[in-house]
Amino acid sequence: MTAPAVPVTGMDEHLVFRALFSAYPDGLLLVDGTGIIVLANPAAGSLLGYQAGELVGVGVDALVPDSVRPRHASYRDAYAHAPRARPMGTQMELVARRRDGSDVMVEIALSPLQSHGLPFVVVAIRGIGAYPRVKQALQRARYSEHLAQLGRLAVDARDPKQLLQEVPAIAAQALEVELSMVLLLESDGLEVRVAGGVGLLPGEAVGARLANRVDTPQGFVLAQGVPIRVEDYASETRFVVPPAYLEAGLVSALAVPLSDQGRTIGALTVRSRQPQRFGDDEQHFLESLANLLCTSLQRAQTEEALNHAQRLETVGQLTGGIAHDFNNLLTVIQGNLQVLEELPAMAGDRVGQQLVSAALRASRRGAELTGKLLAFSRRQVLQPSAVDVHALLHSLADMLRRTLDQRIRIVVDVAPDCPAVQADPGQLESALLNVAINARDAMLDGGHLHFCATAVDSLPAGLESGRFVCIAVSDDGSGMPEAVKERAFEPFFTTKQAGRGTGLGLSTVYGFATQSQGLVSLESEPGQGTTIRLYLPQPPDEPDQAEFAASGAGEVPPGLKVLMVEDDPEVRSVAQRFLEGLGCAARACSSAEQALELLTPTADFELLLTDIALGAGMRGTELARIAHQRLPRMAVVLMSGFSAELLEADRESPAGWELLPKPYSRGELAAAIVRALGREPA
Repeated sequence: MTAPAVPVTGMDEHLVFRALFSAYPDGLLLVDGTGIIVLANPAAGSLLGYQAGELVGVGVDALVPDSVRPRHASYRDAYAHAPRARPMGTQMELVARRRDGSDVMVEIALSPLQSHGLPFVVVAIRGIGAYPRVKQALQRARYSEHLAQLGRLAVDARDPKQLLQEVPAIAAQALEVELSMVLLLESDGLEVRVAGGVGLLPGEAVGARLANRVDTPQGFVLAQGVPIRVEDYASETRFVVPPAYLEAGLVSALAVPLSDQGRTIGALTVRSRQPQRFGDDEQHFLESLANLLCTSLQRAQTEEALNHAQRLETVGQLTGGIAHDFNNLLTVIQGNLQVLEELPAMAGDRVGQQLVSAALRASRRGAELTGKLLAFSRRQVLQPSAVDVHALLHSLADMLRRTLDQRIRIVVDVAPDCPAVQADPGQLESALLNVAINARDAMLDGGHLHFCATAVDSLPAGLESGRFVCIAVSDDGSGMPEAVKERAFEPFFTTKQAGRGTGLGLSTVYGFATQSQGLVSLESEPGQGTTIRLYLPQPPDEPDQAEFAASGAGEVPPGLKVLMVEDDPEVRSVAQRFLEGLGCAARACSSAEQALELLTPTADFELLLTDIALGAGMRGTELARIAHQRLPRMAVVLMSGFSAELLEADRESPAGWELLPKPYSRGELAAAIVRALGREPA
């Protein structure tokens, strides 16, 4: 039964109204025309941080934040001239200042009493900071501010290690959790490394490695590749929860993967001692944080790769120029030694023959050295063809077993369906031999040398498209510290003792892989060995129809009429002796302009042999084009000690022209002439 209503008229109305004023759940203030509070209920004092009765006599301006106080004074004056009722909820972004100086979000209603003959305004104040929608808005604003903080840090920071340490701290602070960490997948895929964290458990120190098994918390996240929430570790069944988690009182967790070009490379994880701590907003924030971290890491990696490439390119230009000049010198040295060796006066001089042979061997080693310089600078002329990786690696392994330390065990593991690679066979074998020799020097007490080859399913960074084969060479030697890894591909850089190496081994591998339209990568840790991976393209499906096959093997025709153009007098002298020794009728010129005077329509030259770089005058390629116009049936051989010129000529000249790198022997010159004569006219 409902209790009978008690008529207010039968009671002290003043007492009832004071009771309602005191019991009302919202803050109520009675303010006079000058803005002074003459009455305040307990709810107002509690909301604004005042004790009972302390608000009486306080001006309402004291409850307004400093930033808006001037505007509030003018608004109050305007309201006093035209008071009107204003209900709550018409303005949402109002802030009141509490006694301790802090702010509280409020809604305010105004009820003027002038129409009742009273010079007051009733101000009703309601705190809305605890409203779910307001709390959510404040939380999202806090998350956005922390993301902006990381964004500013990412712009200023150049060291990825700083970001890897700051991100867990930002995540823990924003989400108000106890533990946060960044995990990065190791190159072998078997472990993850703690790259940064706060509140870490024993065994999770920065730098520690954790198993990447699917039955572990970290392994499960990386295997799924999607955000994972844990509501309660005690009831978790998807993976095995480490006892240390429960001992530390951890209850809930949230983890999001870190991705690099579609590959999961790690995870960002937060954990809490509160149940069901993480919802959609928290997940969205953590994903945004992870994406920003990945973008920053990619930028740092790209900048480092660009700087490294620029350094290598600068050194490559320098070494290419040195090799050009050195090749001209070697052409003179080798040519004169070969002529000297064949002089009749040397036929019976055994000691003289030995000395000449030793000098020839030394000059050939010099030519090999310049070849390595050009290989690093990606300026040597390659002759790529389809190479059977299985046959090459087994042949190389057989040779290494006979020559390397017998304590080194060599294993070859080639996938049964491994495709061939499109590369220069000799240069590929030389590159692998350089890697094997470095591995030998890193295993002074013996060890394992492992050759592995397989088709590439997913391309590494640096290769955008195409079909590739990965040839990996691994050892379990001493490994490399970070400072050595950063310079491993630089020419002349070596950690070996003086006289034990030129420092051109890995730089040659780098240049060969790059010029072969491939890639080389290095992974190494001190005490953990080294792995070099060569990524080389597979052969094209169709044979290159632009290639002209040389005619059958033969000799230089006796009496061949040759126009030879060379600006270096000593090289010109060597070339003329070679041509005469081959039975050619050679006419030598020192410039293209001099040669053009001889290239009349009635000239009977059958071959043009010209250097590409001819001093300040016309280049040899331009001379060859004019010569072809005047004598279309004349064959062309272009020579140069600067292989970049040969590469350019190879791209821009007709396929019928032959290219001859310096230094060359008389036999190599003869072979080039035979090939040029056997080809179709350009």
